[in-house]
Amino acid sequence: MNEISRRAAPAIGALLLIASACSSREPEAKQAAALRMLGTLFTVKDTSLQTAFEASGIAAPLRQSTLSTKLMGTVLEVLVREGDVVAAGQSLVRIDARDLTAKQEQAAASIADAEAMRGEAAIQAGRIRALYTDSAATRAQMDAAETGLSRADAGVRASRAAAAEMRAMSSYAVVRAPFAGIVTKRFVDPGAFATPGAPMVTVQDGRQLRITVNATPDMAGAVRRGQSITASIEGHAVSARVEGVVPSNAGNLYTINALVDNPRGSILPGSTASLSLPAGTHPGIVVPASAVTRQGDLTGVTVRTAAGDETRWVRLGQSVGTMVEVTAGLRAGDQIVVPPPGEPSVAERD
Repeated sequence: MNEISRRAAPAIGALLLIASACSSREPEAKQAAALRMLGTLFTVKDTSLQTAFEASGIAAPLRQSTLSTKLMGTVLEVLVREGDVVAAGQSLVRIDARDLTAKQEQAAASIADAEAMRGEAAIQAGRIRALYTDSAATRAQMDAAETGLSRADAGVRASRAAAAEMRAMSSYAVVRAPFAGIVTKRFVDPGAFATPGAPMVTVQDGRQLRITVNATPDMAGAVRRGQSITASIEGHAVSARVEGVVPSNAGNLYTINALVDNPRGSILPGSTASLSLPAGTHPGIVVPASAVTRQGDLTGVTVRTAAGDETRWVRLGQSVGTMVEVTAGLRAGDQIVVPPPGEPSVAERD
């Protein structure tokens, strides 16, 4: 029996090793199966992508106005402060215009006098016409009466024009907002002396912004008015609409203006911005943006391999609609998993 046990020992040991190996493979197989993600497979392919040149500029408000007056006078009231939201036509500054009130009264008196003179001239002209019909007045007398009536009419028109001018000047005694916006600068205080053309208040409407950049003729030639292009303001991607392309004063360059809607005012005017201008094509690969996972500053995708699904960290490039360019970490032929909406990725499970 001892000899038999000695001969059987190696065989028993081999069987134990095989059993041990099989038992160790079972958890690995289960782990690989557990890493199979739900979702659709996307096969990475080589493609041709639009190359973009980021032209830098500033997102300035489309409408901004620094208001002044045509009058000379003391500032009576400043009705707004910096940061106030104002409506179109709202009163902002009041200027002392008592001298204009006196001149308006004089203009009204001039109109009354001119109308009285015209009435008298009309009566005189009517009398001379009747006498001339009865041959009791000469042609020269009738011509003189008609001339007097014409002059009286001209005097009335001149008086009324002067009164209209006074009313127009009086309107400058109240500085009003030309459009709805925000007061960004207040230049005067009550008691200051206003002079024609001197700045008083600046109003800014930031609901639409204009990004202005300079570009070379070949890049500017690929852009058309009304075209939608991608823009970036303080690092956030937004959609812009090309307003126009015009020659620039800065050498052999063109100025491109693009408009960005900002109805809620979430983008502050004066922010740094850039426009993505088309500059040819380059080879690359893209993946669905929904397949990208993030952990802090890292970006990755779930790659399907023979051993199971794994997270592979990648470097991203430009966005192309619902796709995003991958500049490093993947190659053509790789298969990535696009999880259903709400389904966590491998990285998120970990």
